[in-house]
Amino acid sequence: MKVLFSYLNRQFGTDKSTLNGKWHYTDRIFTALHDFVKTGDFTLGKKLQEFEEKFARFIGVQHAIGVNSGTDALILSLKALGIGHGDEVITSAETFIATAGAIAAVGARPVFVDVNDEFEIDAEKIESAITPKTKAIIPVWFTGNAPQMDTIVETAKKHDLPLIEDSCCAIDASYKGKKAGAWGITGTFSFHPLKNLNVWSDGGIVTTHSDDIAKKVRLLRNHGLVSRDEVELCGINSRLDTLQAVVALQMFDDVSDLTNKRIEIAKQYDDAFCRIPSINIPPRHPDVRHVFHLYMIRVQKRDELLQYCTENGVEAKVHYPIPLPYQKCFTSCGYKKGDFLATEQDNASIISLPCHAYLTDEEVGYVIEVVTKFYA
Repeated sequence: MKVLFSYLNRQFGTDKSTLNGKWHYTDRIFTALHDFVKTGDFTLGKKLQEFEEKFARFIGVQHAIGVNSGTDALILSLKALGIGHGDEVITSAETFIATAGAIAAVGARPVFVDVNDEFEIDAEKIESAITPKTKAIIPVWFTGNAPQMDTIVETAKKHDLPLIEDSCCAIDASYKGKKAGAWGITGTFSFHPLKNLNVWSDGGIVTTHSDDIAKKVRLLRNHGLVSRDEVELCGINSRLDTLQAVVALQMFDDVSDLTNKRIEIAKQYDDAFCRIPSINIPPRHPDVRHVFHLYMIRVQKRDELLQYCTENGVEAKVHYPIPLPYQKCFTSCGYKKGDFLATEQDNASIISLPCHAYLTDEEVGYVIEVVTKFYA
């Protein structure tokens, strides 16, 4: 049996076998696009505005501004806050490059903080990383799980620092009843094809309660134009294509159901793997809606397990094998091995298993069987 990490062929391709074709969107999207292209309303169009308003209501904020990618959502958030050269921004040592790369892209310096046992930034270590140059904190909802947002918010308020949530992996996630993207001055999301709500290319969105920040991000994403001939500030072209908004709208109402299916599969994995001493499952909390963009666990003999899974048809992944602070691009930050012990240990032991709404019961059972046999 082959169990793929990606589900795109079942969501959009020719394989409609899973769930009897449920959540297969291609025909529906092509019908919507057929009607859309006749309008010629391609740039900052009405369908984009409809999607932005719907997304803002879903998150529980005043504004949502569609942009080119989750990375641009981070960059434009930083720019809207005036963060740039000579500034420092605190973020997690365990995350995708885009988080720290966005900080570097505006000329600021990423300051990394080690993680806790849930792969999230250690909220108790943030304060010691704050310096007079610190201008913002970017907590990451890594894997679709929640950082300890109440503690992070308290620290940010104490030092009068804005929070930019990297919630790119966490559409429909929440902490203590409040959704990802509603805690900070901005929330940032990605609609990359493998996210819980995805489009047919790159895409992203910025959420905010602030009228002022929303205005700045809207200007920044569209060259700073207030009209065809007037430029208020220097921006870029980072508009979310209206076409991609049309795609997203066709799937939007199913986001929670798709996510619930991920959560259900993760529970099956947890129940099976908790009996294996060589596997460490991160803590799960009843007040967190963990949306499992990644089902990530710590395991012994990780590389051997990865190879065994591959040989037996289970497409597992490692996110990520090299600690971000030690990547060549951050050499100038001056970090050295031993500075982020928890992250280092994770990078040597973590593995991500297929976990998405398009897996069959048989495939989930097979993943469990393969992993169990390896440790047996």
